Amino acid sequence: MAVPKRRTSRSNTRHRRARWRATAPALVPVTVDGVTYRVPQHLRRAYERGLLRPEG
Repeated sequence: MAVPKRRTSRSNTRHRRARWRATAPALVPVTVDGVTYRVPQHLRRAYERGLLRPEG
């Protein structure tokens, strides 16, 4: 059943926002064409297969 929303205090709103932070992805070393790069862990397989090209 739908219930009307209640007003949230400023303190609670700011505390909730402060907790929700993005974290930097974990970087892992990957060797492409004999050169080692540090890439995000979830993209490691794409770099190894050649679907993505490392920059730099």
